[in-house]
Amino acid sequence: MTQAPPASAEQAGQMTHREVLEALSGLLLAMFVAMLSSTIVSNALPTIVDDLEGSQTGYTWVVVATMLAMTATTPIWGKFADMFNKKTLVQSALVIFSVGSLIAGFAPSMEVLIGARVVQGLGVGGLTALVQVVIATMVSPRERGRYSGYIGAVFALATVSGPLVGGVLVDTVGWRWCFFAGLPVAALAFVVLQRTLHLPVVKREVSIDYLGAFLLVGGVSILLIWVSLGGINFDWVSWTSLALVIAAVAVIAGAIHVEANVAIDPVIPLRLFKDRTLTLATIASVLIGLAMFGSTVYLSLYFQRAKDMSPTEAGLMSICMVGGLLVSSIVSGRIISNTGIWKRWLVGGMVAVIVGIGLLATIDADTPLWRTGLFMAVLGLGLGATMQNLVLAVQNTIALSDMGAGSSVVAFFRSLGGSVGIAALGAVLAHQVADAVKAGIGRLVADHPELASQVGHETGGVPDVSTLPAPIRAIFESAYGDATGHIFLVALPFAIGALVAVLFIKEVPLRTSVKREDELLADAGPQA
Repeated sequence: MTQAPPASAEQAGQMTHREVLEALSGLLLAMFVAMLSSTIVSNALPTIVDDLEGSQTGYTWVVVATMLAMTATTPIWGKFADMFNKKTLVQSALVIFSVGSLIAGFAPSMEVLIGARVVQGLGVGGLTALVQVVIATMVSPRERGRYSGYIGAVFALATVSGPLVGGVLVDTVGWRWCFFAGLPVAALAFVVLQRTLHLPVVKREVSIDYLGAFLLVGGVSILLIWVSLGGINFDWVSWTSLALVIAAVAVIAGAIHVEANVAIDPVIPLRLFKDRTLTLATIASVLIGLAMFGSTVYLSLYFQRAKDMSPTEAGLMSICMVGGLLVSSIVSGRIISNTGIWKRWLVGGMVAVIVGIGLLATIDADTPLWRTGLFMAVLGLGLGATMQNLVLAVQNTIALSDMGAGSSVVAFFRSLGGSVGIAALGAVLAHQVADAVKAGIGRLVADHPELASQVGHETGGVPDVSTLPAPIRAIFESAYGDATGHIFLVALPFAIGALVAVLFIKEVPLRTSVKREDELLADAGPQA
């Protein structure tokens, strides 16, 4: 029996370093747009909610709406990547994102803004899933660390510049420009991708799982609605809550049945979960998303409401976490490419995440800024060594033909955890702030009855603390400071659970080709 010769780079589907960099330029611009959409608006949210006369629930839903749409559609985009032209899909996601941004920029009310954020989320879901898939199609797992520095730099740039630019825009020309600012970048990404990204189109029979996609989106949406509104619009123990839980479980169970027994080409192929690495990485992704997104998204609210900082100043504080993330992602990526060893970085990163979240659980309104910044840097170091490498571990074990579905599964469950975390911890924060403010103002009015006329309208919404009388401002600052530390404490057990899942992932040497060895042998077989 003749042994198949080793495949060349071209046969393995790999590109030269220059070709990868040219294509990567457009992909990184697209990734920058996706990340910028959330970071640039973070420090503007208190101003937006105040201007559109929203509430703490509205604040949460401006974030959750995008996360919901992104989460629910990520696996669908990933599956499409295995079936259709990847470049066309990325460009389509850019167009959808731009339409949502335009609607958000002109939104006259919270309801319209939240709807526009859903449209944005559809585009962000595509960009989040597809950029990772396209990069995995171009570069082998062993070489991917070589390019993770570029990805980390873009992540850092978007995360640092977003809050800063958003803060400056809010302080100068108004919050609506936070949504318009990403449009030129999206247009540039579209043009660059058209000129530089040239991937082979794989012809295959297409069978779109419409029913599975519909049930998946519906089930996740009902679940997130229950988590975000529970305890605020209705009691956790109530008929409304029970109805939503039953509906979510029933629809998700229907989706699982369709994916396992009905769909010819399922959105999420359940056979992928036979792979131990993918299953454990999925569990870890849910828990990391819940702990990370659920807690850190409210840090800008902490700085502006507990520390009375401007949006620009709050943006500057994000440099602490992003600096740590940038350093660890670049260093770990380079070393992993050189050695092929990756698990120790995952484990070490998760330990740092746990330490960082644990330290941030101790903050309150009186915590010095330098100490909070140091805690954020520790969390950033952990996240930088964890997030990309978790995806890398999965992509190293799955076939190229399943790369879109497999990569998007990890992204989907991380986003799902993040969406649940943002909604649930947002509800915890809103409830705790409301109780603390109500109790504090009750004591204040009892001691100073003359202030009663000034505080009657201040217990709802997300007020601008700088405009409040000093005694009332102190109550709000204390309430937001204590509540922020509390939600990090709530997030801590989930981070510990993610570490346990990572510990059980088996380290498999990184392959040096885009395709798995069995795929390369199958390709070379007829020529042998």
